Order: sequence, then structure tokens, then C-alpha cells
Amino acid sequence: MGEHLPALQVMLPLFGALLAALVRRPGPAWVVTVVVSFAMPVISALLLLRVLDEGVVSYHLGGWDPSIGIEYRIDVVNALVLLLVSMVSGVIAPFARLSVLSEIPEDRVAWFYSMYLTALAGLLGITITGDAFNAFVFLEISSLSSYAMIAMGRDRRALVAAYQYLIMGTIGASFYVIGVGLLYMMTGTLNIALIAERIIAVESARPVLVALAFIVVGISLKLALFPLHVWLPNAYAYAPSFATVFLAATATKVAIYLFARFIFSVFGAGFVFSELPVTPILIALSVAAIFGASAVAIFQSNLKRMFAYSSVGQVGYITLGLALASVNGLTGGFVHLLNHAMVKAAIFIGLGAAFFRVSSVVADDVAGIGRRMPLTMAAVAIACFSLIGVPGTAGFISKWFLIVASLEAGWWWLGFLIVLSSMLTVVYVGRLIEVAWFREPAGPVAEAEEAPIEMLVPLWILALATIYFGIDTELTAGLSEQAADVLLGVLR
Repeated sequence: MGEHLPALQVMLPLFGALLAALVRRPGPAWVVTVVVSFAMPVISALLLLRVLDEGVVSYHLGGWDPSIGIEYRIDVVNALVLLLVSMVSGVIAPFARLSVLSEIPEDRVAWFYSMYLTALAGLLGITITGDAFNAFVFLEISSLSSYAMIAMGRDRRALVAAYQYLIMGTIGASFYVIGVGLLYMMTGTLNIALIAERIIAVESARPVLVALAFIVVGISLKLALFPLHVWLPNAYAYAPSFATVFLAATATKVAIYLFARFIFSVFGAGFVFSELPVTPILIALSVAAIFGASAVAIFQSNLKRMFAYSSVGQVGYITLGLALASVNGLTGGFVHLLNHAMVKAAIFIGLGAAFFRVSSVVADDVAGIGRRMPLTMAAVAIACFSLIGVPGTAGFISKWFLIVASLEAGWWWLGFLIVLSSMLTVVYVGRLIEVAWFREPAGPVAEAEEAPIEMLVPLWILALATIYFGIDTELTAGLSEQAADVLLGVLR
């Protein structure tokens, strides 16, 4: 069984999705979802331990040679992302039961869980596969199921958000597959490792440069890189709360992994960042995302929408680490990828719990909710402090690495901008704190009760994790540094 863990990582949620659809009832479908979600972190942890012990793990589907078949290839880079996606799915699963029942019509609940497990399988498949076209297949699997989850939101604007996401996602996927087709034309293979070997001889050829452009733009649409982020705010704001939690914590992170894999492992950082003007462009877009999205977030009245724009800005920090193309830069980017997943999952669970009690997350409608739901909002506040980068939280660690990397590159101004950008985060987080704690409860908020235990437990696990990983960085920063070494080890 241990030899087939890579296949189980993808097949288990796919079979779970089928089973959830067949049982048709909310209760059994949720049980299937919880069992599968709890199994995922175990499998990914075992794979990570195996990679750390043995090195790269190669799994040939059907026993076919990778040059003509599909290979699942796991190194410390994607093993780390597999663990992230799997851990998030396991932690947030208990939150789903009451939240989904309150926001999704009962006859659609089982289908919602089926779509969630399908999306989970797709994201894990993108991460684990070593085949460029197979990554496209899983990209579509995760995207189509995500569109369906978003469209199930009870706000009619969820349909518009899902349609907008579908259009942008389809464009992104089309760009990506065109780029992969050009790479196949030039190298004669779809295996990512083999493409990386063969592309060296033709890396300056025009079709390769065009493939790079198509793939970068296509994946940038998926990861919501500014200014290709227009689908994200509405998708997060109007999706069911559980869908928002899951997508905010995982979907963009997997797209960022795919972006890093192609830039560093396939095209080679030495070529991309030295021969092409990628560094200034990516830094400019990252800084624009950090400041532009954070500024827009300040003026949002819908708290889910506020933190959706915040996610666009936080993606900017991660891509900034990639643009620096150094050990500290990549380490900071990957640490922030891990930290942001924990932080945004916690914040959106807290907002989902508030929505469960008062049926709104508009600022004026939840005024004073911190006094009625103190445990919920205290955990959200802790996650927000990490979002700012307060010392002692996980967010501080990743921003520290990014500042150090900026100073190493001789760009003191970039380090200054990273510090300055945190002030914008203070402003919109301050709005949330003021609304929740410094206003008198009124209307439904005055009658609200604390969130149920099955919502509080995952919320506090994530909130406390942001503190723990701000003190003990061996797992997050240690593994991220190893991932950076792997990506930079193919520097050409």
C-alpha cells in the first residue's frame, strides 16, 4: 500500500466525491467528506517523510515509462504543498456540517460535498503530477467543481461571480494549454522533468519564449496576480462560507506552486530572470497588488469582500518572493504561502461562523459581534495580527525573509515598501476590530450566541497555529528553505 500512496492521494477524494453523490443525503455525505479529508493529511505526511528520507519519489501510472505515460513525481517542493492542501482539508472539514446546511438547499448538500471533494482531488492532482498536460486536466477538474461550489451560494450574485470566474478561468486554462502544446512541439514530451532536460538546447527559440508567455499569463489568471485578479473578490464574497474557506486557503496556493515549478524547474531561473525582463515586471505587479488591493480592501463594507481583496495583496507578497529568485526570497515566498493559507482559512471560518449566527457579514450588520461571540472574534483577531506581520506570529517570519532578501539584492526601497504595506493592513484590520469590539450590539447581533464547538475547534486550531509557527519555524521555514534549494538547484 505504501508504494501506491501517490495514487491514493488523488484517487481517494475522487472516489469520495462519487460516494457523496450516490448517498444523496446531507448527513452521510458529510461523513464521507470528513473521512476522506482526515485521510488526506496522513497520506501527504507519509509522502513528505518518504521524500525527506529517500529523495524524489517517482510513481509511474500503469507502469508506463514517463516519456510516454503519466508520472507522479514528488520532491520536497510539491510534498510541502500537498501537505498544506491536505492539512487544510482535514482541519476545516468539521466546520462544513452546520455551515453548509445553513447556506445550501438540503437537496443540493450532497452535490456540494461531491464538488468539494472533486476540487480537492483536482488541486492535489495539479500538485503531484509530473506531466504538463495532466496538470491541465486536473486544473480543469478543480476549476469546474469550484465554479459549481460558488454558484450554489444563496445570494444571486454568486451566479454572476461563478460565471465571471468561469470566463477568466477558461481563458487562463486556454493560455496554459497553448503554452504546453508549444513546449511539446519543441521537446517531444509532456513530462515536466524531460521537458526541463530537453529545453536547454532550444530555450532561446521563439516558440519557447511564446510558450513561456502563454504559460505565465495562463497561470497568473489562476493565481489572481494583479491585474488578472478581477474574478477573485466576487468569487470569495458570494460563495458559500465553506467554499470561500477552502478556495482562499488552497486554490491560489496550488496555482502559485505550478507557476514556480514552470519558472524555476522547466524554463530555469537563470534564463527567465537573467535573459528576460521578468524580475522588474513581476516585482512591479507584486508591489501593485500589495498596495492596490490593500487600498481597495480598506473601503469595503462586506467583510468577506474586504479579505478577498486582502488575498490579492497577500498573493503579491508570495510572487515578490519568487521574483527575488534567491534562497531567502523563495523561502519567504513559500513561508508566506503556508502562513497565508492558515490565516485566511481562520479568518473566513470566523466570518462564516458570524454569518451562521446573524446571516450577514456586512460591517454595519455585525457591529458589536465581538461582545456576543468573543471566542470566535478573538481567534479572528489573532489571525489578523499574523496578516499584519506582528512579531510572534507566522506572518512576521515570512515578511522578515522577504525584507532580508530585498536587502541582499541591494533594494532597500523594496524592504521599506514591505514594511510600509503592513500599515495598510493595519487600517482594514483595524476597521474589523473597531466594528466587532467597539460598537454596541444591535438587531440580530444582540441575540447572537457563540459559534458551535465544531466551528470553534478548527478556527482555534488555525489561530493557534499562526502563533506556534511564529515561534517555532523549523517546519515552515525549514521545509521552505529546502524547497528553495531544490528550485534554485536547477539554476541555469
